[in-house]
Amino acid sequence: MSPEVSRFQLGERVRILDLGKPGHVRTPLYIRNKIGVIDHVCGDFESPEERAYGRLNGPRIPLYRVRIMQHEIWPDYAGPKQDSLVIEIYSHWLQRA
Repeated sequence: MSPEVSRFQLGERVRILDLGKPGHVRTPLYIRNKIGVIDHVCGDFESPEERAYGRLNGPRIPLYRVRIMQHEIWPDYAGPKQDSLVIEIYSHWLQRA
């Protein structure tokens, strides 16, 4: 199957969606509905959400590293203002912010 074209560019602001998917997903609850910035385009991969249930050879989808400021995740974060978290998120969990 052909890879999906990269939807997001480096530096672009994105919101991590809450798709409400049950089961094995790689998008933690604490990061859903947060806004970050595309830090790196990792390439196209099969969805681990499908592979976890034995559904192999599905379409390849873009994976991104998203940088989110700690104070955006934890409103009472007391550390340095420039602290951030970088997390890998698949394109179907992202929308433009």
